[in-house]
Amino acid sequence: MGLGNPGPEFGHTRHNLGADVVSVLGERHGGRLRLTRGSRALTGEVRVDGRRLALAFPQTYVNESGAAVAGLVRRYGITDLGRLVVVHDELDLPVGRIRVKLGGGTAGHNGLRSIQSHLHDAGFARVRIGIGKPPGRREGVDHVLGPPRRAERTELDVAVQEAADAVEAILGEGIDAAMRRFNSRREDA
Repeated sequence: MGLGNPGPEFGHTRHNLGADVVSVLGERHGGRLRLTRGSRALTGEVRVDGRRLALAFPQTYVNESGAAVAGLVRRYGITDLGRLVVVHDELDLPVGRIRVKLGGGTAGHNGLRSIQSHLHDAGFARVRIGIGKPPGRREGVDHVLGPPRRAERTELDVAVQEAADAVEAILGEGIDAAMRRFNSRREDA
């Protein structure tokens, strides 16, 4: 599940990095996302090393992601929320840093807050992509909804690929192995 806002005006913003990861996963494994009747998300399925991976990009705004996610959890029969992976931007991580996490709080991310509210549970996996704090006195909303500067874009493009790797690692190796692999990377690497 990649979080982001629908519409071309949001396509290259920091807030849409989760949707970018879902797109990369579809491209890597020959899948296409499409809107199905009764769904509030673009969805598709791919095979990764013989395992089924459902891809989704909610077509609600990030702050309302929970409604789409809850419907998809029902549609795919997910009873163990640890199997739900939400990919999202993270202000509290430096630009380009990837972290994998199971459960936890929202760190002020309204999309996560909405998902937790609709699922009544915080036990889903997260792949967090660092976008850093807004510079100066810039508001957080302006930062997440704005396009990254050129230098940041390069770092974020790499991070999107690494986040896709992290989703594949969760699928193939499990959440603990993915956390060890992606969270143990050196801070200055």
